[in-house]
Amino acid sequence: MTAPDSNPYVTDITQIRLTPDRFRWQELRRGLTRRTLLLAGAGATALAATPGSAGQRDPVADRRRRVCSWATAPTAVAAGRATTVTDVTLRQIVHLSTGGDQPCVMVTNEFGTRPIRIGGARIGRRTGSVTSTDMLAGTGRDLTFDGSPTVTVPAGGTVLSDPAGLDLPPAADLIVDLYLPDRTELGTISPKAYQTNLICPGDVTGAAEVSGAPVSQFLLLAAVTVRTDRNAAAVVAFGDSITAGARTRNNVNHRWPDLLAARLRHAGLDRAVLNTGISGNRLLTGSDGPTGQAPDEAHVGPSGLDRLDRDALTLPGARYLITLLGVNDLGHVPSASADDLITAHRQVIARARIAGLAVLGGTLLPFGGARALYDNRANRARRETFNAWIRYGGECDGVIDFAAAVLDPDEHGRLRPDYDSGDHLHPNEAGMGALADAVPLDLFA
Repeated sequence: MTAPDSNPYVTDITQIRLTPDRFRWQELRRGLTRRTLLLAGAGATALAATPGSAGQRDPVADRRRRVCSWATAPTAVAAGRATTVTDVTLRQIVHLSTGGDQPCVMVTNEFGTRPIRIGGARIGRRTGSVTSTDMLAGTGRDLTFDGSPTVTVPAGGTVLSDPAGLDLPPAADLIVDLYLPDRTELGTISPKAYQTNLICPGDVTGAAEVSGAPVSQFLLLAAVTVRTDRNAAAVVAFGDSITAGARTRNNVNHRWPDLLAARLRHAGLDRAVLNTGISGNRLLTGSDGPTGQAPDEAHVGPSGLDRLDRDALTLPGARYLITLLGVNDLGHVPSASADDLITAHRQVIARARIAGLAVLGGTLLPFGGARALYDNRANRARRETFNAWIRYGGECDGVIDFAAAVLDPDEHGRLRPDYDSGDHLHPNEAGMGALADAVPLDLFA
């Protein structure tokens, strides 16, 4: 392992003072929420024995398992800012990581305050250019919910579709159409999707071509699972705007988790990569409350500690957790200390291991030259102390040195100029590639 960043503020690992645990973490009670039970139920349905001799299991089904191929991290919407629609179809495109069959789609109303009626739903593969919203002929499949073409998603709840009869290759772009016949407040969203979706007038579910108002958000969607090989597994990328894809172009899937997924496919490793980054997210503090009651900063989402179960530990097939979260805790007032970040990450590690996930700790990226809330003498020292703990503390199951991958060799504490998006905080698309390349693939073998 290389030495800590050459920086006058570096703290040797032997000098780190760890305070007593000040963060009482919750038990994995969310593992028994309706969301998790629905996910588990779909997997049980897909893997159930076929008719035959009493007690005999289908040997093909025994070789398959249900794994999440795509996921996002939803948030509430600040009071007075939620979009309300009537008689529209939401056409959304999700970029799957691993392939499989029998896809199930999770629809979420987690932050909504009123039930939402889905009047119809359909999926199919996308065709055309990266900006296309056209459905490939012959791939359209109706989505049902417990056998019904319609479903009502309760306020604060989620529903999972029945498995649909569609084979999906790795890296497929899946269209998800949801028809909303009634007046509906879109109160559960992923605010920055870096994907252009459409709100279309009328019921156009399954139409080959549609037109509508573009939105760069995911609306009422949480996850897509597929049935795949029993040895497949999911890697959860848990972070903030750097993970979510800030400063990347819409529709090209150049977020570092997408690029990591491509590396894994090229290496022949059947590992899905799930991006649950939220722009502005912090590990220790966040925004609480449903849409209509949430504060102006609702878009930053609940704290990482609060959303860990929902957005990582209970996702089907999750086996690995990559953490890249904490820089906004430094840039927020009051700024978190290095001890705060270390103690909180210890809670992440403990909870993830209980859930059976290996934790791969990511070092925080340099931010020299960014606005003063981030780049100041105290925060540089805190980042160095935290990164030293990640690198040398031996508490994570593996280390991903994101910081070293993008560090300017001529001016330590800053991003390399060719990896800098211009704000000295977020990497550009070349920098996203460097982050993806920094992940040792043998961690997932």
